Amino acid sequence: MFAKEVYVSRRATLLAKMREAGQSGLILFVGNAEAPAQYKDNCYKWRQDSSWLYYWGLDEPLMAAVMSIDSGEEILFADDVEIDDIIWMGPQPSVESKAASVGVSRHRPYGQIASWLEERVKGRPVHFLPPSRYYNTLKLQELVPGGKPSEALIKAVISMRLIKEPVEIKALDEACDLGVAMHSVARNCITLGIIEQDIVGKMEGIALAKGWGVSFPTILTQHGETLHNHLHDKVIEPGKLMVIDAGVESNEHYASDFTRTYPTSGKFTPKQRDIYQIVYECNELAFSLTKPGTTYREVHLAVARHMLECLSALDLVHGNIDDMMAIGLAGLFQPHGLGHNMGLDVHDMEDLGENLVGYDPDQTRAKQLGLGSLRMARRLVPGHVITDEPGIYFIPALIEKFKKEGTGAEFINFAKLETYYDFGGIRLEDDVLVTPEGARRLGHARLPIAPDDVEAAM
Repeated sequence: MFAKEVYVSRRATLLAKMREAGQSGLILFVGNAEAPAQYKDNCYKWRQDSSWLYYWGLDEPLMAAVMSIDSGEEILFADDVEIDDIIWMGPQPSVESKAASVGVSRHRPYGQIASWLEERVKGRPVHFLPPSRYYNTLKLQELVPGGKPSEALIKAVISMRLIKEPVEIKALDEACDLGVAMHSVARNCITLGIIEQDIVGKMEGIALAKGWGVSFPTILTQHGETLHNHLHDKVIEPGKLMVIDAGVESNEHYASDFTRTYPTSGKFTPKQRDIYQIVYECNELAFSLTKPGTTYREVHLAVARHMLECLSALDLVHGNIDDMMAIGLAGLFQPHGLGHNMGLDVHDMEDLGENLVGYDPDQTRAKQLGLGSLRMARRLVPGHVITDEPGIYFIPALIEKFKKEGTGAEFINFAKLETYYDFGGIRLEDDVLVTPEGARRLGHARLPIAPDDVEAAM
């Protein structure tokens, strides 16, 4: 948790933004509750709602808060512990002291929020964010019957959370340092004949020993052509490529998200190195183009063009690059976007609406394969935190679909692509902060990424 002045300032800014947007009434925040896994007292690992953490900082279940746009009044709803709670949990700070720690002077029991709202709404609008959990959905239906998430509030929150404050950047650097440590352990554990799960256990041990845990389910696979492969049951075989896409969530709940691809035998084959070099160049190109005033959509397209030029040099595609770009042919090899926003969520704020978070009002989302999956297309400004994660994948089913339908047939060397059906995939990902001068990679050390450096590290 940050100093209380951080939360006081954020809430004041939010109220000012809502007033500037011509809004009135109340803003309602509902924090998360515990979620039972099998039975009531055995719950999934606790995680607070990220927007709640951003404005209120209190990392405990069953809390809610209301702010008046008109008067600036703030009130926290939470319960003090009783003797049964103390028996199981020990003595706990009072609600009054918790409220004071984030600059709130008024509080009431959690169970009074419904009656409190009923007395004060009286036709006034109640603004709330879209819920991502069932408990919050049901609670909001109870508190605001027939109500809908507030677009004005969503836009105000996005505008604030998109631009990271100095305390957040420090937290993100620390999360990335933990991510580097976790990935270094994983790389050093790659051993022929062991089960992938052995590596996952050791690397996630770092996340649990030094932070809250992983920021998303770990991807560690010798089948990198499957973009989100969470199976870890394979024996590590010689001559394969291992994609490791994993991140740490710090104790302050800020995320890291790195991807590296390693040759399981310690050295790339010539064929693997050719493709790896292209992805490495794409990663470096994206970083070099990342600066204020440039849209990340432009960066994605520049990477796609370079990718096609290099694949053309390998005779996997042929023809006019402009024509290939026009039909979105790069999506055959990279069917995902170049990157996404990152912060308190590894895909920051996507619960608030992916297009609202990742696209400026004058941008529309493309329908092309790959470009249509770009989660962050905005014009970059200092304070944005984004991922730079190009990849090349040889997905037999997708290639066969293109072949059957004749998509891009005039450009694609299908016969040569068939020799890559057992190749897998390569992805390389760094976390990047946009600065006034350009950009910098987050964390104090970078994982080896150039092909020679990767082989040396292994």
